[in-house]
Amino acid sequence: MTISTKSTLNQIPSSIWILGFVSLLMDISSEMIHSLLPMFMVTTLGASAFTVGVIEGLAESTALMIKVFSGVLSDYLGKRKGLALFGYALSALTKPLFAIAPSLGLVLSARLLDRIGKGVRGAPRDALIADIAPLHLRGAAFGLRQSLDTVGAFLGPLLAVGLMLLWANDFRAIFWVSVIPALLAVALLLFGVHEPIIHKAVKRSNPISKQNLKRLGVAYWWVVAIGAVFTLARFSEAFLVLRAQQGGIPMALVPLVMVAMNLIYALSAYPFGKLSDRISHTKLLALGLVILIAADLILAINDHWLVVVAGVVLWGIHLGITQGLLARMVADSAPADLRGTAYGFFNLMSGVALLIASVIAGLCWDQFGPEFTFYAGAGFCVITLVGLVFQPSHIR
Repeated sequence: MTISTKSTLNQIPSSIWILGFVSLLMDISSEMIHSLLPMFMVTTLGASAFTVGVIEGLAESTALMIKVFSGVLSDYLGKRKGLALFGYALSALTKPLFAIAPSLGLVLSARLLDRIGKGVRGAPRDALIADIAPLHLRGAAFGLRQSLDTVGAFLGPLLAVGLMLLWANDFRAIFWVSVIPALLAVALLLFGVHEPIIHKAVKRSNPISKQNLKRLGVAYWWVVAIGAVFTLARFSEAFLVLRAQQGGIPMALVPLVMVAMNLIYALSAYPFGKLSDRISHTKLLALGLVILIAADLILAINDHWLVVVAGVVLWGIHLGITQGLLARMVADSAPADLRGTAYGFFNLMSGVALLIASVIAGLCWDQFGPEFTFYAGAGFCVITLVGLVFQPSHIR
């Protein structure tokens, strides 16, 4: 690590570091479940790829759509931490439901409740980061939070692999273990994060009034549109798990593909977040799209495990480039007192897109095969690249 990087990390406020570790712990818990859940649904509960796509699409889109309400509420109250805490706590309390689920109905209920928790916490947490971080470090702050989040996202599947080997593919026992890091995340947020009082003197008004929505200008809505089309191009990661299983990887080792993806994601999110403080956001988005196109084409061409791993690694680089960047772009294009609302609408549109993308991916998988699914994803990437050409001139 260079001296410059060390200096930047030292300047990032401690509350952002703690929010990152909260995300890390919750992602360990969530990914222990999510890296196994598609196989659990298919092999234990008899689900089809279409059913997996519907459940995953409903769950993830619910999380994104709920963010509009929590974001608006956090702006109206001028408070972020309480809503974030409620969301993390709700997700923690859903983890035991996966362990006891006898049918797809309870799995769907648990996924929806878990993602409602994620939706409630997401926009207030992102707005809280934007409130805390100095402007010149905003990209680095989002990148750091995303990197720590993603460390949890590869430690979770890694732990799942070890326990699958140790406990002879006992899905339910592993789901029980996932409760522990989830509860630790809630405790760390409760006692470790201090919310700044920056809106105390502002008279609160309805964040979604006509007057306030007008303040979210063309630049912001362009970011929303690009984010939605981006999501169409990147359907649920459950299909990466199914592609790996299809390639003949032993069931206990399939979560390793998510370990690989999230390791690359974690290593790339902070450097690219820091880079976004200095160079064109549009160029970085375009680079992320080109890499996602390459990942989709590789995953479509062959299901050999080495090919799948190569595609998954590129998928991780794409996420590292784009996810923190899009969060930064929302913060930059919205007024400070409407940031929660801005993240809410951004995630609402992305949630609708994710539901559509996952359902389409499931139908393509069942009707035309996995190859067609990934080719379709590459096609949406090309559409998004065209959209970047028509950006507002004042967006970097």
